Amino acid sequence: MSTTRIGLIGAGGVAARHARVLSGLPGVQVSGVTDVVPEAAQRLAGEHGAQVYADTAALLDSAPDAVYVCVPPFAHGDTERAVIAAGLPMFVEKPIAIDHGTATEIAGLVESGKVLTAVGHHWRYLPVVEKAREVLAGRPVRLVTGSWLDKTPPVAWWPIGARSGGPVVEQAAHVLDLARHLAGEVDEVVAYGNGTPPAVEGADVDGATTAVLRFASGAVGNLAATCVLGWKHRAGLEVYADGLALALTETELVIRDADGVETVRCEPTDGHVGVDRAFVRAVRGEEDDIRVPYAEALRTHELALAVALSAAEGRAVTPGAVRV
Repeated sequence: MSTTRIGLIGAGGVAARHARVLSGLPGVQVSGVTDVVPEAAQRLAGEHGAQVYADTAALLDSAPDAVYVCVPPFAHGDTERAVIAAGLPMFVEKPIAIDHGTATEIAGLVESGKVLTAVGHHWRYLPVVEKAREVLAGRPVRLVTGSWLDKTPPVAWWPIGARSGGPVVEQAAHVLDLARHLAGEVDEVVAYGNGTPPAVEGADVDGATTAVLRFASGAVGNLAATCVLGWKHRAGLEVYADGLALALTETELVIRDADGVETVRCEPTDGHVGVDRAFVRAVRGEEDDIRVPYAEALRTHELALAVALSAAEGRAVTPGAVRV
């Protein structure tokens, strides 16, 4: 195909980022935008010369080559069902849902419909993450320690658990996905929330969460997350193997061993461009480099839900074993 036409469902900040990246890729056109807030759709479409559609059905009727689902966490479900029914390649922004039932249903529809999918865990496309996997190759991971220490994002649904899924599901899932990517699957989690929401109107989520992770490989780990700051303090992962320490963020990898310290840097946009470019190339049939299809994202979602459930109920939880 000479031009790949992309439809956007959702016109918020993440959709705007995808639109900027997609518009910068050769042979790609953002062809249509729809959003429950018409003014947002009009604004984003105007920036990229796209058509505005009243709803998802109208956008799908315009026959785009692929669709990006960039809706808030609580809004997942009906949109994905419609895109799958239309048989179109689908990129879904994380988190893929706020619950387990919706996500597993969509995963089943994706599998039965043989739909090409990708999910927005863009960290996996960072050069520093690829370097970390290269350095760790053949070396068993012993300890993982992750953190997402940040502010409360300025959107009304975010601090409400029934709308966002909570900070671990919506925000720290990037770190949990990276932990799985570098250290393998997690067998069990034990987590605690502090029971105090951030000082934001209407908030009911924990302002801080901590979790202990037991990996299938025998490695152990932990996660610390908070949304009570006024800035993004730190988001990343430290990984320890025999004689090796890695410290990884979205912009930097620090490698330390007996021979010294090496620092590798990149830009956050490397991941943003990488994930969109890989999806477009897959849609065109040029390359298969989708690193997080929907089924893989479901495993990360199950881990995040396990942390959230353990914090809520004060007990150990096996990811995927408890339906929430």
